[in-house]
Amino acid sequence: MNKDISVVLCARNEESRITKALESIALANPAEIIVVDGNSTDKTVEIARRYTDKVIVSQEGSLTADRQIGIDATSFDLIAMIDADHRIEPDTLQNLAKDLDEFNFDVVQAQLGIEPTSFWTKAENQAFAVFLNHPGPKNMIGTAPAMYRAKLFEEFGFDSTVTKNKDDADFFYRLSLRPEFTFGTGRTFVWQEHFASFTDYVKKFFWYGKGDSEFCRKHPRRAFGMLFHLFIRYPVLRPIKAITLGHFKAIPYFIVCGLTRGTSVLYHLTKFAVSSERA
Repeated sequence: MNKDISVVLCARNEESRITKALESIALANPAEIIVVDGNSTDKTVEIARRYTDKVIVSQEGSLTADRQIGIDATSFDLIAMIDADHRIEPDTLQNLAKDLDEFNFDVVQAQLGIEPTSFWTKAENQAFAVFLNHPGPKNMIGTAPAMYRAKLFEEFGFDSTVTKNKDDADFFYRLSLRPEFTFGTGRTFVWQEHFASFTDYVKKFFWYGKGDSEFCRKHPRRAFGMLFHLFIRYPVLRPIKAITLGHFKAIPYFIVCGLTRGTSVLYHLTKFAVSSERA
């Protein structure tokens, strides 16, 4: 048993994918598994209760809030945040803990891979090879799959009053303002069951943009940097780097991701401004 490790899984309407995630987590044998369900209308809760007696049904309507609910329910020194689309190995939790110690991080994200079932999943794998799957400190990482030192949450946390949706940018931006905390990517690799079609990816990127727009509203001084990231770094600079590395499938991925997310940011910011004027 990984006696000092809690696993938190947040899910909503994930009955088609959560079984594989929980099966893989159970084989890793953590000290506890906590599932925070975002008030699902399918069988997500029923499935989760087959693997753990620590299932919390949240009424918050916010992934960010649900992540903190799960964190608050943990009992151990290390906390692994795993999502319903992740498939870990029996030694993944141990290896993430080793990554924390090797790099002296407070949060470490796993490297990611997608089952290469379509052009777009292959493209995403190549994109990960360009910007994510390099061990060491990072300016930005994802909230899952990742491992956290529980002591971090004694004075820091996920804040749903800042962003309800995609919490990565806000969480790690605020964390970066605290020099006593460090984070980055480790050597551990995790497979992810992900979208296959172009339409699925566009929907995902548009949803990401909604979270990015929340970040821009709450951190207006960082709005220009976010727009530069989405309209310049993603569709221009990262494709150039992909060419130098020979990852040519990543080029359309970066272009579509950046432009879709950027358009979504402008759409949601405009929508928010109009609704504020009417109010």
